[in-house]
Amino acid sequence: MIGNYLIGLREGLEASLVVVILVACLVRSGRRQLLPGIWTGVGLAVLVSLGFGALLTYGPRGLTFEAQEAIGGTLSIVAVGFVTWMVFWMLRHSRNLSGELRSKVDGAAAAGRAGLVVVAMLAVGREGLETALFLWAATQAATSAGASGTSPLLGALLGILTAVALAIGFYKGALKINLSRFFAWTGGILVVVAAGVLAYGVHDLQEAGILPGLNSLAFDVSAQIPPTSWYGTVLKGTVNFSPNTTWLQAVAWLAYLVPVLTVFLLKVRGDARPKPAVSAEQAAEPATAR
Repeated sequence: MIGNYLIGLREGLEASLVVVILVACLVRSGRRQLLPGIWTGVGLAVLVSLGFGALLTYGPRGLTFEAQEAIGGTLSIVAVGFVTWMVFWMLRHSRNLSGELRSKVDGAAAAGRAGLVVVAMLAVGREGLETALFLWAATQAATSAGASGTSPLLGALLGILTAVALAIGFYKGALKINLSRFFAWTGGILVVVAAGVLAYGVHDLQEAGILPGLNSLAFDVSAQIPPTSWYGTVLKGTVNFSPNTTWLQAVAWLAYLVPVLTVFLLKVRGDARPKPAVSAEQAAEPATAR
């Protein structure tokens, strides 16, 4: 649940900050009449994301067990790819996010309300689709382990609500935060979470018969860490730990985690120049005004 809370918090905060900066740009430039275009784009993005989540949930039903596992494993690996890309993209762009959005909103405003609908829908929809895919993979992992499938969704919902509350605080000027540092910390945690999802995806492909080694276990600590125990549930919900892990799962986990986390930490260290915290309204001001 904690891992999915972080997914909801991070993705929700990215999307919320995009909306806050877009709204602040329009309000401070006296173009309030174009605000409905932003909200229309956000609404369409939410609907598309919910529809994508429903397709992932109900689409594979009626297929054979092997086909469901093959789809689940493949989508889990795709989700890991998306999350990895998102982590590094935000690490690279968090410092200049407001400037990029200001240029986009100025260009879209010149095209009228339809342009703003497209900008808001694409900006928010990207985060929504990534969230839907990753949460679907996490829900499948929780269900296969005998845990409640609603726990990942509840964690993500709480994270999204927290993100919305923070975004409102940014807009009102009540909160200030170093976004580069925030995305660095959460990014490192999500790399660990993604490694667990990758291992789960590999296990699905083994059960589908696509990958070998289903019965070749690297370790089995089910007696010491029962999957139904509270600590087993915590480990499963945070890092997707499996008490009976195959050798191929263990190799995939290490092959992903070690190089990706190393590169991530090196990039964080190389981009450790201090940056003053700013509010969303300050971020929305033209550079010449600051």
